[in-house]
Amino acid sequence: MKVPRSNQLGVRTKDGLYHKFTGFRDQDVTTLNTLFQSNYGKTPEEKQLSVSGKNWGDVDLNGNMLTFLVGNKQAFEISLADIAQTQLQGKNDVMMEFHVDDTTGANEKDSLMEISFHIPNSNTQFVGDENRPSAQVFRDKIVSMADVGAGGEEAVVTFDGIAILTPRGRYTIELHLSFLRLQGQANDFKIQYSSVVRVFWLPKSNQPHTFVVVTLDPPIRKGQTLYPHIVMQFETDIVKDTTLSMSDELYNLKYKERLPLTHKGLAHEVFITILRGLSGAKVTKPGTFRSDQDGYAVKSSLKAEDGVLYPLEKSFFFLPKPPTLILHEEIDFVEFERHGAGGSNMHYFDLLVRLKTEQEHLFRNIQRNEYHKLFEYVNHKGLKIMNLGSDKAGVGVASVLNEHVDDSVDPHLERIKNAISDEEDEDFIADKDDEGSPSDSGEEDSDASESGGEKEVPAKKKSKKEAAAPKAPAPSNKKKANDGDDDGSKKKKPKKKKDPNAPKRAMSAFMFFSQTERDNMKKSNPGISFTELGKVLGERWNKMTGEEKSPYEAKARADKKRYSEEISEYNNSKNNADASASVPPTA
Repeated sequence: MKVPRSNQLGVRTKDGLYHKFTGFRDQDVTTLNTLFQSNYGKTPEEKQLSVSGKNWGDVDLNGNMLTFLVGNKQAFEISLADIAQTQLQGKNDVMMEFHVDDTTGANEKDSLMEISFHIPNSNTQFVGDENRPSAQVFRDKIVSMADVGAGGEEAVVTFDGIAILTPRGRYTIELHLSFLRLQGQANDFKIQYSSVVRVFWLPKSNQPHTFVVVTLDPPIRKGQTLYPHIVMQFETDIVKDTTLSMSDELYNLKYKERLPLTHKGLAHEVFITILRGLSGAKVTKPGTFRSDQDGYAVKSSLKAEDGVLYPLEKSFFFLPKPPTLILHEEIDFVEFERHGAGGSNMHYFDLLVRLKTEQEHLFRNIQRNEYHKLFEYVNHKGLKIMNLGSDKAGVGVASVLNEHVDDSVDPHLERIKNAISDEEDEDFIADKDDEGSPSDSGEEDSDASESGGEKEVPAKKKSKKEAAAPKAPAPSNKKKANDGDDDGSKKKKPKKKKDPNAPKRAMSAFMFFSQTERDNMKKSNPGISFTELGKVLGERWNKMTGEEKSPYEAKARADKKRYSEEISEYNNSKNNADASASVPPTA
C-alpha cells in the first residue's frame, strides 16, 4: 500500500497476527513481489489508502486488526490489542478507549485516547433486533476479539475499594494474566506487567495501614503528570480469601511452581504474593533499620509535605507524597543539620541528601531522638557524612549530640560519655584544678577532637563576642575594669555545683554491656580510639539477640529501681532541709 512518503508492507501470519513494515521505496515494490511469489507462492495484493476525508464506511474485523474502509479503500487501522475498554453510549454509539498512554509514559507526545463509532439500526453488516441493537452486536464482536475490560479476559483476582494515594483515589484493582488494571470513578489505568520494576512492602508504624508501592518504568500518565510510583494503602487487618480464576490447564502449565491456587491471609500479603507470581517482579521489605520507637521509618517532611522516611537496605524511600526513591549508589553525601537555637525547634534536626547529579533532598523536622539510629544506619552503609568531625560545631554531628533540650537519653552520647569517664578513672589522676578534660586522657588526637569538640562550642561563641569588643571607644581604666566585670558576669554563667550526696544516675543496659566488654576490647585491640571503641561496641550490641541482652537489661531495671528510690529519698531530705532553713528564729 502506498502511504505518505513511502510504501507499507503488511504480513498476516497463520496465528492471526498482522505485522506492518513501513519505509520501502517505489523500486522495492517489484523486488518484494518477486520475493514472495518465488519463495512463498503468494502474490501480494495491492491496497489503496483513502484520502477523501470521509468518515462513513464499512468495518472489517480480521485477526487482531480493525480496518475502516471508505469505498473499499483503507482509511485507518486499529490494533484490537490496544483497546482498553468499550462502552455502549445510547443505542447507536460504541466508544473505544485505548491504554497506550498507561504504559508508554512520556515517550509519546500525542496518542489516540478514544474513538467513537456510530452504527445505525439499518446497518446490514451487524444485524440486530429490538432487544439487541446493531451497536450492541458490533460491541460484542469487538469484546470477543479484543482484550478489553468488560466481557474480555477475566481477572485472576480482584481487590475492591483500595485507597491509592498517588494517583489519588479509591480504585478496584484487577490482576490479569499479563497486566493489572486500576478502575476508579474518574480514571482507569491498564498497566502491563513488563512496566513493573519493583514492589515495595512497607508497614506503617503504630497505624493500622500498610504501604504497597508499585514502581513503574516507564511511568503512567494522567494529563501532564507522570506517576512512576503507585502508592497503595491497605488496611493491615483486612483478611482476603480467594481462589485464582484461571483454567487448570493454564495453571499447571505456567503457574503451579510459583503461585498457589488458593490464598487466605492479610489482603496486602495476598496482593503482593499474586502480583509477584504473575509479573515476576522483585519485592523489597524493610531491612535491619529500626527507629527509636521500634518502627521501620522516621517521621519527616519533604518540601511542604509531611510523611515518613524509610531507610532501606539499598535506598531511602519517602512516602506518601511526593513518593521519592533515592538509591544509595546515587548519593554523593549526606549531612546532618541542627535547627537554630531556641524554641521547640531544638527537638528536631534535618537530613540533607545530595546526589551525584547535584540534586538535593532535604528531609526536615526529624525528631532528635532518632539521630543515633540514623547516624548508625548511614555510617554502616558506608555513605559519606559531609559534616562528620567538622570544625563548624554549630552545624555538625557533634552539635546534634551536644544539645540537651529534653529528658530523653541519647544512647550514642551516653556511650561516648561513659567511655570518657571510665578512661579518666582508669588511666588519669586529675589535679585539684583540673576538670579532667578528655583531651588530657592520653588517647589519640582523633579521640580528643571528637569528644572535646562538644565542650568547645561555648568557647567559640565567646571568642566572637570578644573579637567585637575592641570596636568600642576605650574608656578609663576604672570604667574598663568595671565593664569587664559586668561583661564577665554576663558571658560566664556560674557553673552549677554538683551535690556529692546526690545519688548516681541509673545506667542503661548498653552501658552495663560496655563496662563488661570494654577491657576485653582493649586487650584484643590495643591502641583503639574512643570513637572506634564505641562504634565497635555499638555494632556488637545491635547484633545481639534479645536473649543475649536480657542479663544487661535486668541489671538496668534493677539500677533504675535503685535510682528511683534514692532520688526520692534525696529530694525528700533536701526539701526538709530547705524548709527548716526558711523558718525564722523565734524570740
